Amino acid sequence: MDHTPHHHGHPPASGKACPDSLQAHDHPHDHGRGSFSGRIGYVLSVAGSAVGLGNIWRFPYLAAKYGGGMFLLVYLILVVTFGYVLIVSETALGRMTRKSPVGAFQAFGKTLPFRLGGWINAVIPMLIVTYYCVIGGWVTKYLAEYCLGRADALAADDYFSSFIADSASAEVWFLVFTILVFAVILAGVKKGVERVSKIMMPLLVLLAILVAAYSITRPGAMEGVKYFLIPDLSRFSWMTVVAAMGQMFYSLSIAMGILYTYGSYLTKDIDIEVSTKQVEIFDTAIAVLAGLMIIPAVFAFSGGDPGTLQAGPSLMFITIPKVFASMGLGGPAGVAFFLLVLLAALTSAISLMETSVSTISDETGWDRRACCAVMAVMMITIGSASAFGYGIWDFVTIFGMQILDFVDFLTNSVMMPIAALATCFLILRVVGVKAIADEILISSAFKRRRLYQFFLRYLAPACLLIILVSSIANVLGWIQM
Repeated sequence: MDHTPHHHGHPPASGKACPDSLQAHDHPHDHGRGSFSGRIGYVLSVAGSAVGLGNIWRFPYLAAKYGGGMFLLVYLILVVTFGYVLIVSETALGRMTRKSPVGAFQAFGKTLPFRLGGWINAVIPMLIVTYYCVIGGWVTKYLAEYCLGRADALAADDYFSSFIADSASAEVWFLVFTILVFAVILAGVKKGVERVSKIMMPLLVLLAILVAAYSITRPGAMEGVKYFLIPDLSRFSWMTVVAAMGQMFYSLSIAMGILYTYGSYLTKDIDIEVSTKQVEIFDTAIAVLAGLMIIPAVFAFSGGDPGTLQAGPSLMFITIPKVFASMGLGGPAGVAFFLLVLLAALTSAISLMETSVSTISDETGWDRRACCAVMAVMMITIGSASAFGYGIWDFVTIFGMQILDFVDFLTNSVMMPIAALATCFLILRVVGVKAIADEILISSAFKRRRLYQFFLRYLAPACLLIILVSSIANVLGWIQM
């Protein structure tokens, strides 16, 4: 850690317990650490991380299930308040310490609570990326089939279930997707992560607009547009808030250690507040586009039956191919849609893997290749179990869930709220809100400072506890979500 003084004319970060080693790091190259070339590279990389299966696969079915426009409204309010607070907090801590989550927590203390706080943030992406790549494999398989002109086969009733039940095939496609991710990670931050994001994100937006425009113009689709965009108070329930908050975590890459890691690659002149705003806009726009791609199309296809929309995760792999086939444009629409989903899945899987590799590198001092090898072993072990969970290992269930579903529940509904609570606790009890504000003020106007302080102090911890308790109570069957 270098000890060079600040060069920005701002006072050094002075919090309750800001160690000397954190006073300044204008050098983006500590320990050969990677860095982004500038704000655009950073914003597109974080947006690439944020825009993934969470937006395109998870958001539309949750919106459909929990009240359409009402869910969208609650989600937007949460993004600009709660989401903003957590993104800014994690990014600032990453830039302040120049470490991925484990090192960031331990920069303020070496005792067990700091170790646990850092490691829970670090382990989440390592676990998520294993099953994420299994779903990425399914997407890759569907894209390949559409490219080969097999649109009608994909629309058959039992196609998806028989594909995931065929463990050998599911494993092969899981490995194909995983190899694509590792190829980018081995190239590094600027050459790999940033370059790929700069190409993929604009392409993804273009494809999303095309598919959404096509979907909205189908006969009967306008009812779906109304359902999705116009809030109806009668559809509001407490579960709308819990589901929207869970989706916000998943979608904005909060509490996954990703923002700590990407923040640690930031130079001091990059405006954290403006970058955060751009990520919020980009991410929400893609989620809304995904809703417009899927919900109106399914409405048109099902004659407005909301039950079809509530197919949950299978919406993308079972309902959408049928929708495309019924439109008579199965091939081209399927290729465009699944290419879009593949790009989104890849950018997110890359950020999950980048964070995992960065943590292992920071903690062991090993080079990138060795860290990738460690992750490869973990990927193949846990990922294969998730891939086999619907086939040869379908008899293995945990709390009544298949392996992939359980890992998803464990990471999203249990570990993420705990990880976010750890971040809130670290700032409120140790670092101090002022030290975070000083870090942000180095390069930002920090216009939402009051909102930030109010949310962090009073609302964030309470909301996180509520999500955690309601998610666990739901799985144990105490409440119905």
